[in-house]
Amino acid sequence: MMTKTPRSYVIGNPVKHSRSPQIHQYWLKHYGLNGSYGLAKLAPDQLAAFIESLRHADNAGANVTLPYKSDVIEFLDDIDEDARSVGAVNTIYKQGEKLLGTNTDIYGFLTHLSLSAPDWQAHTKTAMIIGAGGAARAILSAMKTSGVGNIYIANRTISRAKDLADKIYPSAQPIEMSKVQDILSSTDLIINTTSLGMIGQPPLELDLSVLPKHATVVDIVYTPLKTRLLLEAENHGLIAVDGLGMLLHQAVRGFELWFGTRPEVTPQLRQLVEKSLEVGA
Repeated sequence: MMTKTPRSYVIGNPVKHSRSPQIHQYWLKHYGLNGSYGLAKLAPDQLAAFIESLRHADNAGANVTLPYKSDVIEFLDDIDEDARSVGAVNTIYKQGEKLLGTNTDIYGFLTHLSLSAPDWQAHTKTAMIIGAGGAARAILSAMKTSGVGNIYIANRTISRAKDLADKIYPSAQPIEMSKVQDILSSTDLIINTTSLGMIGQPPLELDLSVLPKHATVVDIVYTPLKTRLLLEAENHGLIAVDGLGMLLHQAVRGFELWFGTRPEVTPQLRQLVEKSLEVGA
């Protein structure tokens, strides 16, 4: 008798760079589960048909990466509050006959932040988000969920920052990048959601010496694992939180929905992904 093998994927364009297969394949092997996880590079005209194919009994669901996190919504039966808040889906799963969408970035970000800086909420009255793209939407939703009252959104195009605030957290204050340095002395938590600092990109240039001594600095970039921003934060004795933990923890919920086991983010898994980042695998 043949046993059904639940299949899941990461869909996007490109997808070759994704670490999701490495993460989920590690968990499948670690927990001795029957299942598979693969890559699906899709052209825009292939998206609808692929999403529909997820309804097949052998398919468990999919992760969604750029540029389709918003595009997939119209092909799903429903999305949950997290996906609705962010305006994007990064995880598709099945419930009975329905295809549903969620966004696990809020959970992934908050879980990693709380593990890395356990007292961050007690110390954070003011947060600064750098950038107003897709990642910033999830981070702003996370800050709203956590009850942070005073939030700045800094972006080169201030209209995008204003649009982000209007859609998710109207009390957040859009500011120009040129104003960031002036506000840092009263900022308890700063989060870079842009590609600045990534390999091949210019660094995010900020003087962190003016931050309060209890401040936490987060960079969601994880190539390199320690950006110049995080290295400077460490040099000033601040708590520095990298982007890899968010990637690892956001994967937990999807795996549980697809394969029925809630996995653990272990040091062994982190080391495995870190090593692949070092060699560019």
